[in-house]
Amino acid sequence: MNYKDFQNLPPEMKAQLFKMVKEQVRIRAKEFLKKWLEVPVLSVVAIFVGIAVGALTAFFGQVLLKITEIREANPLYLIPFLVVPLFGIYFAYKKWGNNNGMDTVFKVGQGKEFHIPLRLIPMESVATWVTHLFGGSAGREGVAIQIGAAFSHNISKKLPFENTRHIMVIAGMAAGFGGLFQVPFAATLFALEVMIVGHLSIKAILPALVAALTASKVSSLLHLEKFSVNLSEYLNINELMYSNGSFNMSFLGILALMGIIFGICGGAFAKGKSFLTAYIEKKFPNPIKRILILAIGLSLLFLLLWQGRYSGLGTNLIGMAFENSDALRNYDWFFKAVLTLLTVAAGFKGGEVTPLFAIGSTLGFTLGSYFGIPLPLACALGFTAVFGAATNTFLAAICLGGEVFGFEYTPLFFVTVVFAYVFNGNQSIYSQKKLKLRF
Repeated sequence: MNYKDFQNLPPEMKAQLFKMVKEQVRIRAKEFLKKWLEVPVLSVVAIFVGIAVGALTAFFGQVLLKITEIREANPLYLIPFLVVPLFGIYFAYKKWGNNNGMDTVFKVGQGKEFHIPLRLIPMESVATWVTHLFGGSAGREGVAIQIGAAFSHNISKKLPFENTRHIMVIAGMAAGFGGLFQVPFAATLFALEVMIVGHLSIKAILPALVAALTASKVSSLLHLEKFSVNLSEYLNINELMYSNGSFNMSFLGILALMGIIFGICGGAFAKGKSFLTAYIEKKFPNPIKRILILAIGLSLLFLLLWQGRYSGLGTNLIGMAFENSDALRNYDWFFKAVLTLLTVAAGFKGGEVTPLFAIGSTLGFTLGSYFGIPLPLACALGFTAVFGAATNTFLAAICLGGEVFGFEYTPLFFVTVVFAYVFNGNQSIYSQKKLKLRF
């Protein structure tokens, strides 16, 4: 329509056209603002998520460390009663909530469900505390991830953007993992890699990074301890990587072979988790009978195997591995893996990541002794590669190695994690599939 035609229109029709144009401009402006303000606004919101989640994970982690001290000082008085917390967990979740909070987090993040209840935060925290108090072999990242996801998801309901729920769940997961372990870069990549089936959500990177950095800083200010080892005190990367001005191919071959072994170990752990959980539920359909048999059996195993040596997080084993302790045994990684799988399959809470660190460190110690490479390095490679293989993450595992042991050793982690990732059988302790980048 040209200007002359417009001028000839009746006043009523002109008013109607003006109204339509005004509405279209309003809609377009609203869409424009939503598109370009979504990530900046969510990144600002992620700061507040990081502050809250960092404080919550610091509190949770500090209580867990105190509980660990109590159990280690009184194993004979606590481990025999492992059946008590398992009954408590079973009846509490039967009455008040879903027994698998991690599945809920993934389903909400992937748009399959639409609600993460805030009650998961106290329920998962208390369930994990009592699991560790009475000697279960479990981790702690499951609680931290659910704390972050539940908190951020409930905030996302008040925001008007289209992808808010999905992005904020990832940001919350990153905040939880970053706050607990104080590895914000690895936490960001971890949340991205384990959440999305088939691709990385690039739009969620900035809010996730902001939340993870903030949570990590807050938990550090609240004096939650961070595990780290300075490998430069034990070895020189140039002396290991290069020989006569070129790559030391025999050393790289050793890294590759160790990576394959770590990958098989991590993949077998992940496969064992799903298989054992399904087998136990099928073998013992009666939950009361299942709890009695598994909890009593686990109590006996934990006590018989050196009175709780394999209970809890496994930080005792990690410490012995990096201290090159004579007390470490070549089969520690195996017993820790089996007892962690049994603990998780029985229904105890906490997660598997820290036990995976222990399994990887102790297996690395054993392999390092056999292949003749510096033991602290072998432990660090196992620490990162078994974690990556069991969680089916690649970028997060490499970054974790840099944040915990020093970024100058990233090439060594890269080689080992590559082979671990390829040889893990595409297994994962989480609900995910093989990574494919999507922009």
